[in-house]
Amino acid sequence: MRDGTPSTGDFGQQLRNLRVRHGLSQEALSHASGVSVRALADMERGRTRGPQRRTVQALAEALELDDDEAASLERSAALGRPRPRTAPAPVGPGSLALPRDIRDFTARGPALARLLKMAQDAGPGLPAVTVVAGQPGLGKTAFAVHAAHHLAPRFPDGQFALDLHGMDPEPTPPRDALARLLGALGVADAAVPVATDDRVGLWRSLAGERRLLLLLDNAADEFQVGPLLPSTGRSLTIVTSRHALAGLESVHRTDLALLRREEAVELLTRIIGPDRVRAEAQAARDLADLCGYLPLAVRIAGQRLLSRPHERLGKLVARLATEGRRLDGLQAGNLRVRAAFALSYRQLQQDSQVLLRRAALAAGADFSPETAARLAGLSHDEALARAEELTDAGLLQSDVATERYRFHDLLRLYASEQVAAEDSPEVRDAALDRTADWMLRRATAAALHFDVEHEHALSPGDPDPDTAPTSRDEARAWLEAEQTQWLAALRRAHGTGRHREVLDTAQAMHWFSDLNQHWEQWVEVFQLSADSARLLGSRQKEAVHLNYLAWAHNSCTHDTQAALTSADAALAAARDSGDGLQEGWALGYGAGALQRQGRVKEAEKRLREGAHRLATENSPQGRVKEAEKRLREGAHRLATENSPQGRLAELTILNTLGTLLRQTGRAAEALDLHHRSERICRAGVPGRTDGVITLYLAVTRLHIGNDLAALERWSEAEAPLRQALTALEASQVPAWAERTRLHLGQVLAATGHPEARTTLRTARDALAALRSPLQMEAVEALAALDDIGVATA
Repeated sequence: MRDGTPSTGDFGQQLRNLRVRHGLSQEALSHASGVSVRALADMERGRTRGPQRRTVQALAEALELDDDEAASLERSAALGRPRPRTAPAPVGPGSLALPRDIRDFTARGPALARLLKMAQDAGPGLPAVTVVAGQPGLGKTAFAVHAAHHLAPRFPDGQFALDLHGMDPEPTPPRDALARLLGALGVADAAVPVATDDRVGLWRSLAGERRLLLLLDNAADEFQVGPLLPSTGRSLTIVTSRHALAGLESVHRTDLALLRREEAVELLTRIIGPDRVRAEAQAARDLADLCGYLPLAVRIAGQRLLSRPHERLGKLVARLATEGRRLDGLQAGNLRVRAAFALSYRQLQQDSQVLLRRAALAAGADFSPETAARLAGLSHDEALARAEELTDAGLLQSDVATERYRFHDLLRLYASEQVAAEDSPEVRDAALDRTADWMLRRATAAALHFDVEHEHALSPGDPDPDTAPTSRDEARAWLEAEQTQWLAALRRAHGTGRHREVLDTAQAMHWFSDLNQHWEQWVEVFQLSADSARLLGSRQKEAVHLNYLAWAHNSCTHDTQAALTSADAALAAARDSGDGLQEGWALGYGAGALQRQGRVKEAEKRLREGAHRLATENSPQGRVKEAEKRLREGAHRLATENSPQGRLAELTILNTLGTLLRQTGRAAEALDLHHRSERICRAGVPGRTDGVITLYLAVTRLHIGNDLAALERWSEAEAPLRQALTALEASQVPAWAERTRLHLGQVLAATGHPEARTTLRTARDALAALRSPLQMEAVEALAALDDIGVATA
């Protein structure tokens, strides 16, 4: 050597001599070489005897060694490195052998096929890594083990499985995991480096020379997994975790969904045998439903039944049908659904625990961050962050298109248990009241966008003006998305005696309800508001909301007897309070119910009385003097005062009366009456917007088209029906639009138009989705086309 320093096989001593000779401290050498001070100290003390070749090269360059000195340093390092075997060591007691595969493993075919293809297509450059993440109970480990056994022949140099204990209070540190992996490769304990970085380097050096299959089960986070991933070679690593591990780069994702119903039944069949499932086929399907198609729950149910060979499936179904007992029933030995959820729950921060359990108080299948924030007592941004954390932890599912979240059914039951156990009744009531108040204020403000008297005004009273809907489209989207939540809030307000809030919300909903007649919940909305008006002692308000209720029974649930009962009650309340406008509405709604029951004479009498009452009403709310077209007995004309509310009420009465005339064989008289309604619409109603009048005109043209069809003036009927359909679709009123499409299809069929069949099919499907009784009329019209063999599209 240049300074006479002898070569030595002790790498650490040789390194120290070289560093001292060059007058460098460990810190200076660390800075020059990029090797950490801690790693240098371990080398010089002999704790690390065989650093990697690239580490030695970095040190030689920093020390400015000549070729001979660098080679001598490398030889010293090589002596301390373990001698990797050329073939895998036999699997021994201390090895990381794969767990045994599950004989009755079921489904997951597409996910397994994608994983097999990924292994087949993997090149020599970057080792393949796939992350299998998701909610507790999805069978992530079972899938990973099953896939590993299928893939094992492709990886002859070793298949290792390591449980990282990610859900334990203290997950396995990367340093310890690396020691176990190095040991599985045959590195003696004494040769395992002390420093974590050196263990990473040695592991990656050895793994890069082999075709290894690595299963890292139950990972806690990216920081635990990252050091364990090979950096070169043709290895495949399968990572399972309840967390998304979104920070891992250049990895594939294997998303496991819930089982389909038939797959859940198949898994049950493989566990308990086909004979028992065939004997109680429906009970097996019901059991799959009650398990929420969660693999763990289905397996527990199957194992429980397997241990009780004489127990009927129906008995377990009956036990699980009671929500309060379901989690108790889903346990078999040490397999427990509740325990699987509890592991994840205990890992959460306090705010996330609060949000998870309080979210179980939300109504409906899903909820928004606003609902979660109110229930948990957090700001919107805090609630959103916690919800995303819960989604990453597999405890909530987020909607891919909207910012909404949902539970798995069994997880909701677990969260409900936690809110009952950890939050007092007073805390729960406060959360529900806080949420209900916010929801009703937002719902009322949103609904007022559709009120003809508030169309151009800002929605007052919104609890958060910065995020409030600012247009009808935004208001509609919010009301539709949150309908379950604001209806639950309305129920709570009614139940806790806040009747003025109930009336305000229901009143605001009145015009919006016209656009969504297919919503059956309008019956409940207006039943609650009518009850609240009664409890407040206002007969006039009771008349208003009973009329809304009669409308809902007539138009939404098609319950004519309930509609007649409500209309009669509204009529009595209107007369008690001297409200002629509501009296006229009540007569009209009652007549509509009687008409649908086939009680034509009674219906006509009420309609005449209602039209007359509206025409002579001079109350402050509705002063109407309107001309009524001569019906069967001749023309009867009345002068009117153009009160907006009364004029619209009169249009409704006249259109209903015209429909009655058409249905009793007086289509020509009905046509005259509906043309009169059309002229009223064209003239406009002071104080009412063009949008409202457009709706009334569209409905009137629907009636005109039907009158012309009844008179067999088919070619004339098509135009008003098309005009009506265009306007109703633009106004997004599906109940009326699809009714119109049906009648247009019938007219087109009568003329042999090529669009008839397509129009009727569309109407049939849409009416079925709306649960409208008119769907049968569409079915019959299509059948009639088939009978006569019309060659339509």
